[in-house]
Amino acid sequence: MTDFAGTEATLERCRTVATLLDDAIPVPGTDRRIGADAIIGLLPGAGDLVMALLSSYIVVEALRLGVPKNVVARMAANVVVDFAAGSVPIVGDLFDAVFKVNLKNVALLEKHVEGVSRETDVDLD
Repeated sequence: MTDFAGTEATLERCRTVATLLDDAIPVPGTDRRIGADAIIGLLPGAGDLVMALLSSYIVVEALRLGVPKNVVARMAANVVVDFAAGSVPIVGDLFDAVFKVNLKNVALLEKHVEGVSRETDVDLD
């Protein structure tokens, strides 16, 4: 039996982390938003490492929820790409503001969970 309430709580935590890291702060005068990833990533070396570790939380939760390994591998690759590109001075910070790795990974997680919930729906009629 799947714990749907626990799964939804996990998804909500992942959404919150993704929003904080990728989309929490409006950029004045634009319709764009950035998150802590773009700001903390400005710290040379350590900033991008810390953000990669925080981004890994969503990947770990995906593993705990039983997301297929190929999807988890894609999520992990997204974090690696974000870390590598974000490490490049100036250009990497712009990349962090646009790539939004955590929102991408939550979307992958939600897609999997949605597919599983559809497969387990029972028609009682």
